[in-house]
Amino acid sequence: MDHKNMEKNKMERLKEEYKNIPIPSELDKVVQNALMQKKPKRKSLGWVAGVAAAAVIFTTSLNLSPAFAQSLKDIPVVGSIVNVLTIQDYSIDEGNYEANIKVPAIENLENESLEQSLNNKYLEESQKLYETFMNEMETQKAFGEDGHLKVDSGYIIKTETDQLLSIGRYVEETVASSMTTIQYDTIDKKNELLVTLPSLFKDNSYVDVISTNIKEQMNKQMEDDSSITYFIESPDDPDGFKEISLNQNFYINSNNELVIAFNEYDVAPGYMGPVEFIIPTKVLQEILVSNEYLK
Repeated sequence: MDHKNMEKNKMERLKEEYKNIPIPSELDKVVQNALMQKKPKRKSLGWVAGVAAAAVIFTTSLNLSPAFAQSLKDIPVVGSIVNVLTIQDYSIDEGNYEANIKVPAIENLENESLEQSLNNKYLEESQKLYETFMNEMETQKAFGEDGHLKVDSGYIIKTETDQLLSIGRYVEETVASSMTTIQYDTIDKKNELLVTLPSLFKDNSYVDVISTNIKEQMNKQMEDDSSITYFIESPDDPDGFKEISLNQNFYINSNNELVIAFNEYDVAPGYMGPVEFIIPTKVLQEILVSNEYLK
């Protein structure tokens, strides 16, 4: 059997394994314990060597909205061969109905349970997105509608350091207008852990501390630039942003800073796209479990 067929068979086995692996419960306490205890450092994961079919060349060929493209302009360039691969690709092109859904998978984590649970989650998310698209397309066709339906979904690597991997899965849906969402996972490759937001802090006081800082940043940005608008809770806008959730979407950037992320329309008009706020570590220092990740 040649190398190409061996890699193809490996991909098929991976897909079957991912379908049968349950997603574990939240890992906050596990991560906190790892941060608070001194353990011998495990060897760092290296890049996948050679030009293997199981790895992918990280390129971006997305048909992005201007707002979404602007939000991604500062993504750092990582190596051309990464330890994140495309395990499946759904592609539909039927006139006004288009779908392009790439399913990511992480490989080479020593913690196989974590690796497979994440990959199972990514696969299930993508399958659900595909099924929803197909059902909507068939419904529109059944009623004789010449609709316009488009879905672009895939992944980006926001951060890749010796210790951390932050991967984002984005979905851009277009019906009458477009809507973009993006969700992040941050992985500690050395300690083989999924980093969650609560696991970084001593208690839940981080919700108020981070929320206060974000509102300060929002007000400052609006004062400095009249084209920027945020929805902030007030007597005139009771539905505006009040505070982040306990498990707010986030990632850790290459400067070891916490970045809080909001999807399109969450806290700002659609023209601003998904928005992010870097939280200075000095603001968080007193409530951090440690400076393992945030420095």
